[in-house]
Amino acid sequence: MRKSLKFGMFLVCMTLPILLTTACGQQDRLRSNSVPPADNSPVKTEAVTDAGGTTWVPLTQVAHSLGLRVQETEDRANLGFSDVMFTVQPSQRHAVSFGRPISLPQAPVRENGQVYMTMDSVSALIQSKARLDSRTGALAFDRITPAGSNVPPQTGTSRYGILGVAENRDEMVAYAKQYLGVPYEFGAPPYEQSKTFDCSSYTRHVFKKFGQDLPRLARDQAKEGVSVSRSELQVGDLIFFTVPGRFKSDNIAGHVGIYIGDGKFIHTWGSPGVQISPLDSGYWSDVIISMRRVR
Repeated sequence: MRKSLKFGMFLVCMTLPILLTTACGQQDRLRSNSVPPADNSPVKTEAVTDAGGTTWVPLTQVAHSLGLRVQETEDRANLGFSDVMFTVQPSQRHAVSFGRPISLPQAPVRENGQVYMTMDSVSALIQSKARLDSRTGALAFDRITPAGSNVPPQTGTSRYGILGVAENRDEMVAYAKQYLGVPYEFGAPPYEQSKTFDCSSYTRHVFKKFGQDLPRLARDQAKEGVSVSRSELQVGDLIFFTVPGRFKSDNIAGHVGIYIGDGKFIHTWGSPGVQISPLDSGYWSDVIISMRRVR
């Protein structure tokens, strides 16, 4: 039987000062050269305490506090920046955190059209201790260091396909450009099904054409291949970007694109979807964390 919060509960309505920089709700308006200023306005939310004394918080509040998108369907909810980092299912303890399956201490529940999670389950999901200040209502997190973040990158070439990357860089750029204008969709299903991309599904789709099966998430793609510097950057190399302020650690890749030469890269983000942006000027030049070559 699905657990309900309706009986024996009381609501604690708070205006929460957000401790972490957030652009939630504004990201669809992003363009290639700029990002809107962070929204530091207070956020109205309702923390719920059930009859047993357990506190539940809306998943939308967790997303907002981390500056992430949230996408809810009938059977699941996804959180992330430009690709999905976390997935939970109402009434199910099974969840996905940074691409890895985990089991939550308590299953999320859906009440009054919102998904709620306990603080323990939020901590397990984001791999960091979550705290709700009883005086101010501020939702805060310890430093987030995802499990597996120290796994060494792949350096081999055992996954070559028929075309290959190194020998077909110009062809890769031409193929990537065929998708200019294809809409961006957070958590996009495979292109063949949805005709949309998010940042990492796009790079994965392009590289698959040339024999490389990249992982699904930008964070995991950033472990592939070998590191290169800006002066060594070649057409077809992957460029990874941080998401400042989201995790208190700017070493987690939250966005990815493909270098196409002439100081430009191709990626998908907001509107108009797949687009070309300058690498050495504007917003993206300030948030590069790594560049990698998949050979």
